[in-house]
Amino acid sequence: MDITNKKILICDDSVLARKQLVDAVNEISEGATFIEGKNGQEAVELYKKEKPDIVFMDIVMPEKDGTQALKEIRAFDEDAIIIIVSSVGTQEQLKKAIQLGAKDFIQKPFEKNQIKEIIELRLGGN
Repeated sequence: MDITNKKILICDDSVLARKQLVDAVNEISEGATFIEGKNGQEAVELYKKEKPDIVFMDIVMPEKDGTQALKEIRAFDEDAIIIIVSSVGTQEQLKKAIQLGAKDFIQKPFEKNQIKEIIELRLGGN
């Protein structure tokens, strides 16, 4: 799947989680540019600066959590494609993220096929 010229923002306070997502995307597609952030504040700043095509973001992060970052990014760009990737997935957090405009929710640990389906659906890679 060719996703050349697509920018993907991955925001998670875990270096390992960010690497796993980058590796998963690279295994199923090629050509993407990755931008990485380690907290919700960075997610908002990087989104405004880089305007990525899709965002994969954790909920529980320092400085600003994923739901607050999601809210601010969507206020800046209502068409933002934000996918929540979290191991801490209470029904309440999930519901709030969806209400705030998250397009999907992936439970950690994720399967590569989940990432592939989202990339195909949201970026139209083929």
